[in-house]
Amino acid sequence: MRNPAGSRRDRRSAVTVGQAGEAGTIAAIRSAAPSALNGDDAAVLDVYAPNSRHVCTTDILVQDRHFSFRYSSPYEVGIKAITQNFADIQAMGARPTAVLMAIATPTELPLAHIHELARGINDAASPWSAELVGGDVVRSKDLVISITALGELVGPAPALTLDGAAVGDRVIASGVIGHSAAGLAILEHFGSRRAVPADDAVLSELVDWHCAPRLTPGRGSGARAAKVNSLTDNSDGLIRDAAMIAEHSGVCIDFAAAAIAPDEKLLHAAERTGQDPWRWVLTGGEDHTLVGTTSQAHLPTGYRVIGSVVAVSEDAEVVDPPAVTVDGRSPRYRDGWESL
Repeated sequence: MRNPAGSRRDRRSAVTVGQAGEAGTIAAIRSAAPSALNGDDAAVLDVYAPNSRHVCTTDILVQDRHFSFRYSSPYEVGIKAITQNFADIQAMGARPTAVLMAIATPTELPLAHIHELARGINDAASPWSAELVGGDVVRSKDLVISITALGELVGPAPALTLDGAAVGDRVIASGVIGHSAAGLAILEHFGSRRAVPADDAVLSELVDWHCAPRLTPGRGSGARAAKVNSLTDNSDGLIRDAAMIAEHSGVCIDFAAAAIAPDEKLLHAAERTGQDPWRWVLTGGEDHTLVGTTSQAHLPTGYRVIGSVVAVSEDAEVVDPPAVTVDGRSPRYRDGWESL
């Protein structure tokens, strides 16, 4: 006897968004990311704790600019969409609670793509006990996905902002650095996901990380509980994102070269692609590693020291203060992701 669930998947693979219409497309999303809060004119969310504040963020993903189906599956795009938004919530020291999604889509897009996108969103949000609670679908020439993430900041302690770094702080990080950029470089080098050598586990791991990076739940709120002074996520490149802390705080972020040096996986990928792994570390972004500063003696769980906060230098070798340096000198690469 044929599996009814399999039959539904077969039907979705043959149906386009245009054929399904708005109601059918929304039904596909809700079946992949079910929530009792989704379905009315708007979602009503409970306040889960006293003395709490709401945190909101939004990001847009455009096909063939922020992702490509040549490299990523729709399911992985859903994971990436949640990761980049929840990283912003975590960087404030908050806990993600809910997701809204608006999609502008070509009518010829297979409905299965939308279903898998929503399934990726649901699976990435579930470890946080967060749900997709609403959104919108419209017709468009290009596929554009807009995610709004909501979070909760519990207790009277301040949010973790960019302006809290102070001279004498240690610079800390939780997560890998340079792996997403290496994964993209591997895909571009070999030309497609299928062309990446299947017997090279390191290359496959880096590609997977680029296509579907994930966060460890609680690292941002844990940092806030540990009273770190500032926090951000590595979305646009380590130098560029650290420069935001430096600029807002009026300090210099000095990374220790030994602490951020390319690891064995990056060195292996660099050998296979002929690229400089330091570019991936310094400018790559999209790892969504949490990077911050602390004056506390004990580090938050899952963090390591990667540098220090020093006074802005007047040394001619350090350009454009407030600055980010590596072992006291201007970094080899300073660029990063540009949204416009």
